[in-house]
Amino acid sequence: MKSFEKYFMNKQYSRVKELGDKLAEIDPLIDWEFFRPIVSGMYDNRSERGGRPNIDEIVMVKMLVLQSWYGLSDPELERQANDRISFQKFLGFPERIPDRSTVWAFRERLIDTGKDERIWEELQRQIDSKGLKVKEGVIQDATFITADPGHQRVNEPRGPEAKTRRNKEGEWAKKNGKSHYGYKLHTLADRDYGLIRRLETTTAEVHDSQIDLSESGEVVYRDRGYFGAPCKGYNATMKRAVRGHPLGIRDKRRNKRIVQKRSAGERPYAVIKNIFKSGHQLVTTTLRTHTKNLFTCFCYNLIQLKTLQKTNTT
Repeated sequence: MKSFEKYFMNKQYSRVKELGDKLAEIDPLIDWEFFRPIVSGMYDNRSERGGRPNIDEIVMVKMLVLQSWYGLSDPELERQANDRISFQKFLGFPERIPDRSTVWAFRERLIDTGKDERIWEELQRQIDSKGLKVKEGVIQDATFITADPGHQRVNEPRGPEAKTRRNKEGEWAKKNGKSHYGYKLHTLADRDYGLIRRLETTTAEVHDSQIDLSESGEVVYRDRGYFGAPCKGYNATMKRAVRGHPLGIRDKRRNKRIVQKRSAGERPYAVIKNIFKSGHQLVTTTLRTHTKNLFTCFCYNLIQLKTLQKTNTT
């Protein structure tokens, strides 16, 4: 962007900043440049043959952050990125705003190359470098991420063969008498800072206890749904009464202590579903849903980093 145009855009943006801009608050929380070498390796037009110039790698990563932060579809993301000056400021006033097809292709390429996981690992590295390492244990939990089941006939296939816009890989699950279709987001958050450290996405019918995100040496706090399931960390799972073996007073007191310690584990899901509006996904496969979940958790960690920053300065 030409210097005069950039000056004019910054002048316009100054009023928005005076009114308050959340994006301006989260932008300096991490060093975005560290994501550039991760993403740049996906492109093959840097050879001698050349090719159409790429949109800046950081712009593309930030586009996915914007999408998750505001719960936008690809077309709506394109429209708002062209319309809202706060979005453009967050992107660095790029000469070109990626269109919906570019966003979709970039996200698909992240999935195909596994670079979405590399982006998550880099975020965790930066969090650790701030001295925010796990000390007092971790909390594992899970929540449903719903999807559109469509109208499936008995003999119609699911999976890649399904020539339909409805969800291809979601499954049905029932909890507390209510049916859910789609996927399940499993997360592991630390008790110290409330940051999401690890995540996994499965179809909805996978029971919480089948997923273990803990690591050796960690104290992992889990609810009754994980009772009886082993874990790699130190098992601090709530106990559940079984037929003929009611809980004794010591187990009840232990459960109460665990409830208090794992209560903070519900906050990420409240933010993800109520603020980011990401409790329902429109993408059609588990891998695509996982990448969406990953960037939503990325955004949650940015919110939490800002909260921690405010707490430390008061």
